[in-house]
Amino acid sequence: MTTAPSGKTKGKSNSTAAPKREVMRSPVFAEVGLPPDPDNLYTQTVDTMLQAAECLGVPHEVQIILAQPKNEIMVHFPVRMDDGEYKLFKGYRVQHNNALGPYKGGLRFHPDVHLDDVKSLAFLMTMKCALMRLPFGGGKGGVKCDPYGLTKGELMRVTRRFCAAISHAIGPDYDIPAPDVGTNAQVMAWFADTYESLTDSNRSSWDALRVVTGKPVEVGGSLGREKATGQGVVDVCTEILPSLGINVKGMKFSIIGYGNVGSWTARIFHDLGAKLVAVIDHKGGIRNDGGIDAHNLAEYVGKNGSVDGYEKTSTLTGAGKKTTAGATKISASEFYQTPVDVLVPAALEQMIKPEQAKLINAKVIAEGANAPTTPAGDRVLSERGIEVFPAILANAGGVTVSYFEWVQNKTCTSWSAERVDKELKHMMAQAAQRTLAARKRFNTDMRTAAYVAALEQIAKVYAVRGIFP
Repeated sequence: MTTAPSGKTKGKSNSTAAPKREVMRSPVFAEVGLPPDPDNLYTQTVDTMLQAAECLGVPHEVQIILAQPKNEIMVHFPVRMDDGEYKLFKGYRVQHNNALGPYKGGLRFHPDVHLDDVKSLAFLMTMKCALMRLPFGGGKGGVKCDPYGLTKGELMRVTRRFCAAISHAIGPDYDIPAPDVGTNAQVMAWFADTYESLTDSNRSSWDALRVVTGKPVEVGGSLGREKATGQGVVDVCTEILPSLGINVKGMKFSIIGYGNVGSWTARIFHDLGAKLVAVIDHKGGIRNDGGIDAHNLAEYVGKNGSVDGYEKTSTLTGAGKKTTAGATKISASEFYQTPVDVLVPAALEQMIKPEQAKLINAKVIAEGANAPTTPAGDRVLSERGIEVFPAILANAGGVTVSYFEWVQNKTCTSWSAERVDKELKHMMAQAAQRTLAARKRFNTDMRTAAYVAALEQIAKVYAVRGIFP
């Protein structure tokens, strides 16, 4: 992603800005051995949680437990490449907390995978599952590799060897991975097949396949899982936006990243009558104030890997005539300054820093990606009166439908797409209302409110269960 230069463009909001959150450093950091580095993603996420914990009055012992993962697993494994040579890969599985249930979280294949990011994502999964009231804890994993630079055979062997390396630490009722950046249903099918082959003969094959969610429907996957995260973003927006004076039908929105989450968010919004006016990804940006066809753009990105060049494409009309796609190539700064009702960051972490936050011309940020906004960027957005729907709420559709898949596998049933969508919308609406209630109760911003609503559940569970011994 190109970094946008700083600017002075002001944004407007129909909501009242929440009180400014001051940066604070809890003594918990020193107690659990965390470095006081404000640029470290894990430090940032834990700091937000600790602020919410103090607001709620969460017991000190629960705060220190949540400040560090229970288990951090690092593995190195060799894989034979297509040229016959072997390459050593590094993989991770971080299990943050399982007070609410089995560890749950995706597997990321990306060149920049490293321990602090995996820890942060596992931590966010704990908060997300608690906010959604799912019977799961938080986990995350990944392999440091470029999945798009591997052949299909190499990607399969990386997946199977990684599964073998961590198979002793996962299980369908202990730790359940899922897709994330750089992985998909096919990778989950290879992973599940490998795990099933490594289990003892007393365990049924079908039960072993529950070790992952996000599988193809043919091997126990759930209908609606592919679009689930994007659907969840839309469900949260349709629940909250009317109270901010924004009607989804006719609203303008923009997207950062047009992969699975971004493209599904855009297509679902498009079908509800909203207008996609700008998109940016790692290669470039496009804009059309009259609206971009979200479905046509998804097809283009599926074939070309980026929105770059879309402005040069043409489509066939009903009369058989070719027309241009109707978009203009724009810079990063022009993208952020595009006036919209809702901006959806749906790429990687740490995309919205202060320089981007100063440029953004949106009323609402709906975080489709995990931790896309830095604390410094968050403060700029708050000062400018731009509302933020935090990732642990807006991004929770994926893990919620993963839970549905796990339930279907466990009960040997299959839900219709309509049932999945109905159940997801109900749960996203409930989580949104929990967040709004916490915001009103503590007079705080939406991010802190979401953490408060999550921590309420975790604190109650620890109060009942106690801490061994």
